[in-house]
Amino acid sequence: MFNQLTDRFDSIFRSLRGLGKITDTNIHKTVREIRRVLLDADVNFHVARDFMKRVQDRAEGTKVIKSVKPGEHFIKIIYQELINLLGKDVQTLNISDLPPTVILMAGLQGSGKTTTCAKLAYRLKKQGKSVMLVAADVYRPAAIDQLTVLGNEIDIPVYSLGTIDPIKICREALQEARQTHVDVVIMDTAGRLHVDGEMMTEIQNISDETLPDETLFVVDGMTGQDAVQSALAFSKALKLTGTILTKMDGDARGGAAVSITEVTGVPIKFIGVSEKMDGLDAFDPKRIVDRIFGFGDVVTLVEKAETTMDEKEAKILQKKMQENTFTLEDFQKQLRQLRNMGPLDQLMGMIPGMNRKMLKGLKIDDRQMVWTEAIIQSMTPAERTEPHIINGSRRHRIAKGSGRSVQEINQLLKQFSHMQKMMKKMGKMKSPMLQGKHSGLGQFIGLH
Repeated sequence: MFNQLTDRFDSIFRSLRGLGKITDTNIHKTVREIRRVLLDADVNFHVARDFMKRVQDRAEGTKVIKSVKPGEHFIKIIYQELINLLGKDVQTLNISDLPPTVILMAGLQGSGKTTTCAKLAYRLKKQGKSVMLVAADVYRPAAIDQLTVLGNEIDIPVYSLGTIDPIKICREALQEARQTHVDVVIMDTAGRLHVDGEMMTEIQNISDETLPDETLFVVDGMTGQDAVQSALAFSKALKLTGTILTKMDGDARGGAAVSITEVTGVPIKFIGVSEKMDGLDAFDPKRIVDRIFGFGDVVTLVEKAETTMDEKEAKILQKKMQENTFTLEDFQKQLRQLRNMGPLDQLMGMIPGMNRKMLKGLKIDDRQMVWTEAIIQSMTPAERTEPHIINGSRRHRIAKGSGRSVQEINQLLKQFSHMQKMMKKMGKMKSPMLQGKHSGLGQFIGLH
């Protein structure tokens, strides 16, 4: 996500880091470059203009500072102002003290609203809350069926009365939630093809009837300025409390994310980062700017590791590394855990200093993990435990069984041999990074 912004800012920062001092000339040059970057990323013109003015004013106010690294100081100004532009802090959901909390979801058709309803429900369920989904989109064919299927997938009830009046559906769903002591009710309303009076009146009536604690606007983050304009129109019709940007796992230019809070006055609360049910992340301005600037996002990386890696297995793995008994069977388990954390290019992008050019050079391919697992599965238990017994005939058998070439078998065995040596060394390390339940790198590679 934000690949275009990352590449362009990286180029600007390389020039800034060489500055001997901050002058009017390099301030104006940098501001012009930033303006071009933001506009090319489809950032709202007024937002870009105001942002540049704030950066310029702050930079001009520091011209006389005898900084050891004036270029780095200039970068820090841009960094802080971009965090401010994105909303400064993480904005949590407004949870009512008197259940149920009512969340009304609104948006245009095709924004991924129904799927986002299920993702949000799944997220709240993992936090220990009971959730009810309400199928109030009575216009889009199969919308009710889609929500029902998603509800079954995550084991969350879906309240549906068919294709009757959606206001009646929401009202009766709320009554049912109160009687059954549900913590949170999420209402999936009809997506609008465009901002038309009749449909907007309907969702206003639903809002008046249910008095939601949260009214979240779901918008496709890939649509740039269209996303901002539709959000602005909805914010005039409804009292929005936040937005959710979907489809941010693609090669989005980032204009919607950078503009939408400034234009609407309401924060981004979540972003969709994958199609999976756990692919909804809280929007953290600082983490996002860290990734845009190429600083990485170690915190998110560790959080993903914590949700996928089993603590008991990690301790067993640590012992195996220390005793040099790490096998291909263990390697296969690690591959599966890594796959559960998400696409490799996203994970690598969270590592500090790993810019887009480096990622392109690495030729990251998620299919390689699938192929590697197929090779390991084609081995016998003895071969996985003692790969040194794999001779020429065994390699041909494994290649035939996995559908991969003998060269790939040889490459895997060579890489694994190097990995065993590395793991043995790391297993003996006493660094705090490799110890403790919540250690950073240690948690990621399973060494806690």
